Amino acid sequence: MDFNQIGQVAIALLTQFGFKIIGAILLWVVGQKLIEFGLKLVKRGFRTQQIDPTIVNYLLNIISITLRIVLVVALLGFFGIETTSFAALLAAAGIAIGAAWGGLLANFAAGAFLIVFRPFKVGDFITAGGVTGTVVELGIFATTINTPDNVMTIVGNNKISSDNIQNFSANAYRRVDLVAQLHHDVDHNEAIALLKARISDIPNVLKAPALDVEILTFALAGPVLAVRPYCSNDNYWQVYFDTNKAIREVFREAGYPAPEEPFSFSGASQNITDSLMS
Repeated sequence: MDFNQIGQVAIALLTQFGFKIIGAILLWVVGQKLIEFGLKLVKRGFRTQQIDPTIVNYLLNIISITLRIVLVVALLGFFGIETTSFAALLAAAGIAIGAAWGGLLANFAAGAFLIVFRPFKVGDFITAGGVTGTVVELGIFATTINTPDNVMTIVGNNKISSDNIQNFSANAYRRVDLVAQLHHDVDHNEAIALLKARISDIPNVLKAPALDVEILTFALAGPVLAVRPYCSNDNYWQVYFDTNKAIREVFREAGYPAPEEPFSFSGASQNITDSLMS
């Protein structure tokens, strides 16, 4: 056995394989850079056409995945692997994975429907899939939502499309619903007039539709007022908290008595029972 000859053959094979590895790495790096550059060009082209960001992000995700699959196939061809056989294998694997991961396909189909029917877009404030927040991205399989407490939440598109969707940004304005409890001795007409005057001066409260302050219902402590100013979605929480402050300040400045706690029959009966037992 000629060990020198075997060593030379081994070195030649290792050298050839090493060059292929280096070439594959270079091809991968260059391919990734080209894909990123191409995606930037496509994104810039979409921007010049003023296409909605929701559609742009969705299409970019699809293009990115497709180009990376092509790059992997090219790398396999570089190593001499028959790509036609690989394509058939990939198709068979895709069917098997699709059957096992039906949820992913459902999310993909739901994402397509969300793009077509457009119940919301990137930047809208929504409630969908049990999550409330601002839409950051509508992806292929999931939608990314930032909640008001700044938590990034990813919700499957199928869950969103199969549930109710509330889009708070779709309309030009929104109503703030609050209540104010009055004492029985307070003149409700006077309280309504004072509240309307004070709340109308709160910043960002809309003049039209007009502010609503009316008797909503009656409680044991006294009448309950419905206090309903209107504002844009961006100013909702500012108007909400400022209106609460205004209710408190108006009632205090007017000297209204605090509503009494309603008589608790269960508590009274318990006291009577305790007295009898003692």
